[in-house]
Amino acid sequence: MTADDPLAPCLARPLWLVTLADLALLLVGFLVLVHATSLDTRALAGGLREGFGVAAPAPRPEPMPVAAAAMGGFAPGSAALPASPARLSAWAAEALRDPRVTLRIAGAVDGSARDVDPLSRSGAVLAADRARAVAAALAPVAGRRMAVATDRPARAQVTVTLAFSGER
Repeated sequence: MTADDPLAPCLARPLWLVTLADLALLLVGFLVLVHATSLDTRALAGGLREGFGVAAPAPRPEPMPVAAAAMGGFAPGSAALPASPARLSAWAAEALRDPRVTLRIAGAVDGSARDVDPLSRSGAVLAADRARAVAAALAPVAGRRMAVATDRPARAQVTVTLAFSGER
């Protein structure tokens, strides 16, 4: 038999060698992924855009705050709404008549050891949960014209800021 003969028996490789090669490639891929996520995400996105020849979007200026309202009275460690958000919803509905405005909903904690999320023991998680609870109550009024954020610890409250975002 010759090397050109398709029916010639090929040299067999042990099965463990193929498995080892597969595992090595998976490990290399995982390490590349870990390294890529530890880089600056803006630089990584810019490099991908440049590689595919896509122009970067024009940066949008931060919306200008115009008015604010707050909902306080949250129990320590709780994101349950302390009262009906009817007045806050009415205020937001009136303000959102203008299509150029958006809402920024920012939750905060009082900074004490008691005012943290019961499961994660994190004040930031509780502040985000409070902001999401108010955002859920305002969703029928605001739709997609709101952003949820967290503020520095000060009071157990959620601040809703009306911001002028300009012409669309």
